Amino acid sequence: MTKTISPSDLKKMLRDDACVLVDIRGTDEFTRESIPGARNLPLDQLGSEACPDGDCKVVFHCKSGMRTANAADQLSEWAQGESMILEGGIDAWRAGGFGTKLDKKAPLELNRQVQITAGSLIVLGVGLSLALHPYWIGLSAFVGAGLMFAGISGTCAMANMLMFMPWNKRTA
Repeated sequence: MTKTISPSDLKKMLRDDACVLVDIRGTDEFTRESIPGARNLPLDQLGSEACPDGDCKVVFHCKSGMRTANAADQLSEWAQGESMILEGGIDAWRAGGFGTKLDKKAPLELNRQVQITAGSLIVLGVGLSLALHPYWIGLSAFVGAGLMFAGISGTCAMANMLMFMPWNKRTA
């Protein structure tokens, strides 16, 4: 079982250069906000090659700690040496009063864009069906079916479309 580390203990380790901090979130999430000194290695890009730093302490983190906890075995294999998970991820780091690099000009994470767009389309479909014609409820049903398909297949057409929007060109 991979050990966890508190944000305050991680801060001490980073100050002493006693570990390598690896952010396993997607590049779009990392670009928007990151812990200073962290390296971005998205979980889906984690290759079979071992940690380039060799036998060193590696601390992994994500947004809330869920992704790192779920991938703990894979991450510890990759790290070669001692590996740990930041308790509560970058959310706990921020809540502990520690600073992050925040780029407010970077687009929102793609997942949040999908949530905002899908939610807006569902509300719009319900509103139009109440105000204009009941058939507009089909828009909400279509978006709901698309979200179900995305969850089942792992492929989200809305995310693929949003990637090509002008505001996302910076991270593409």
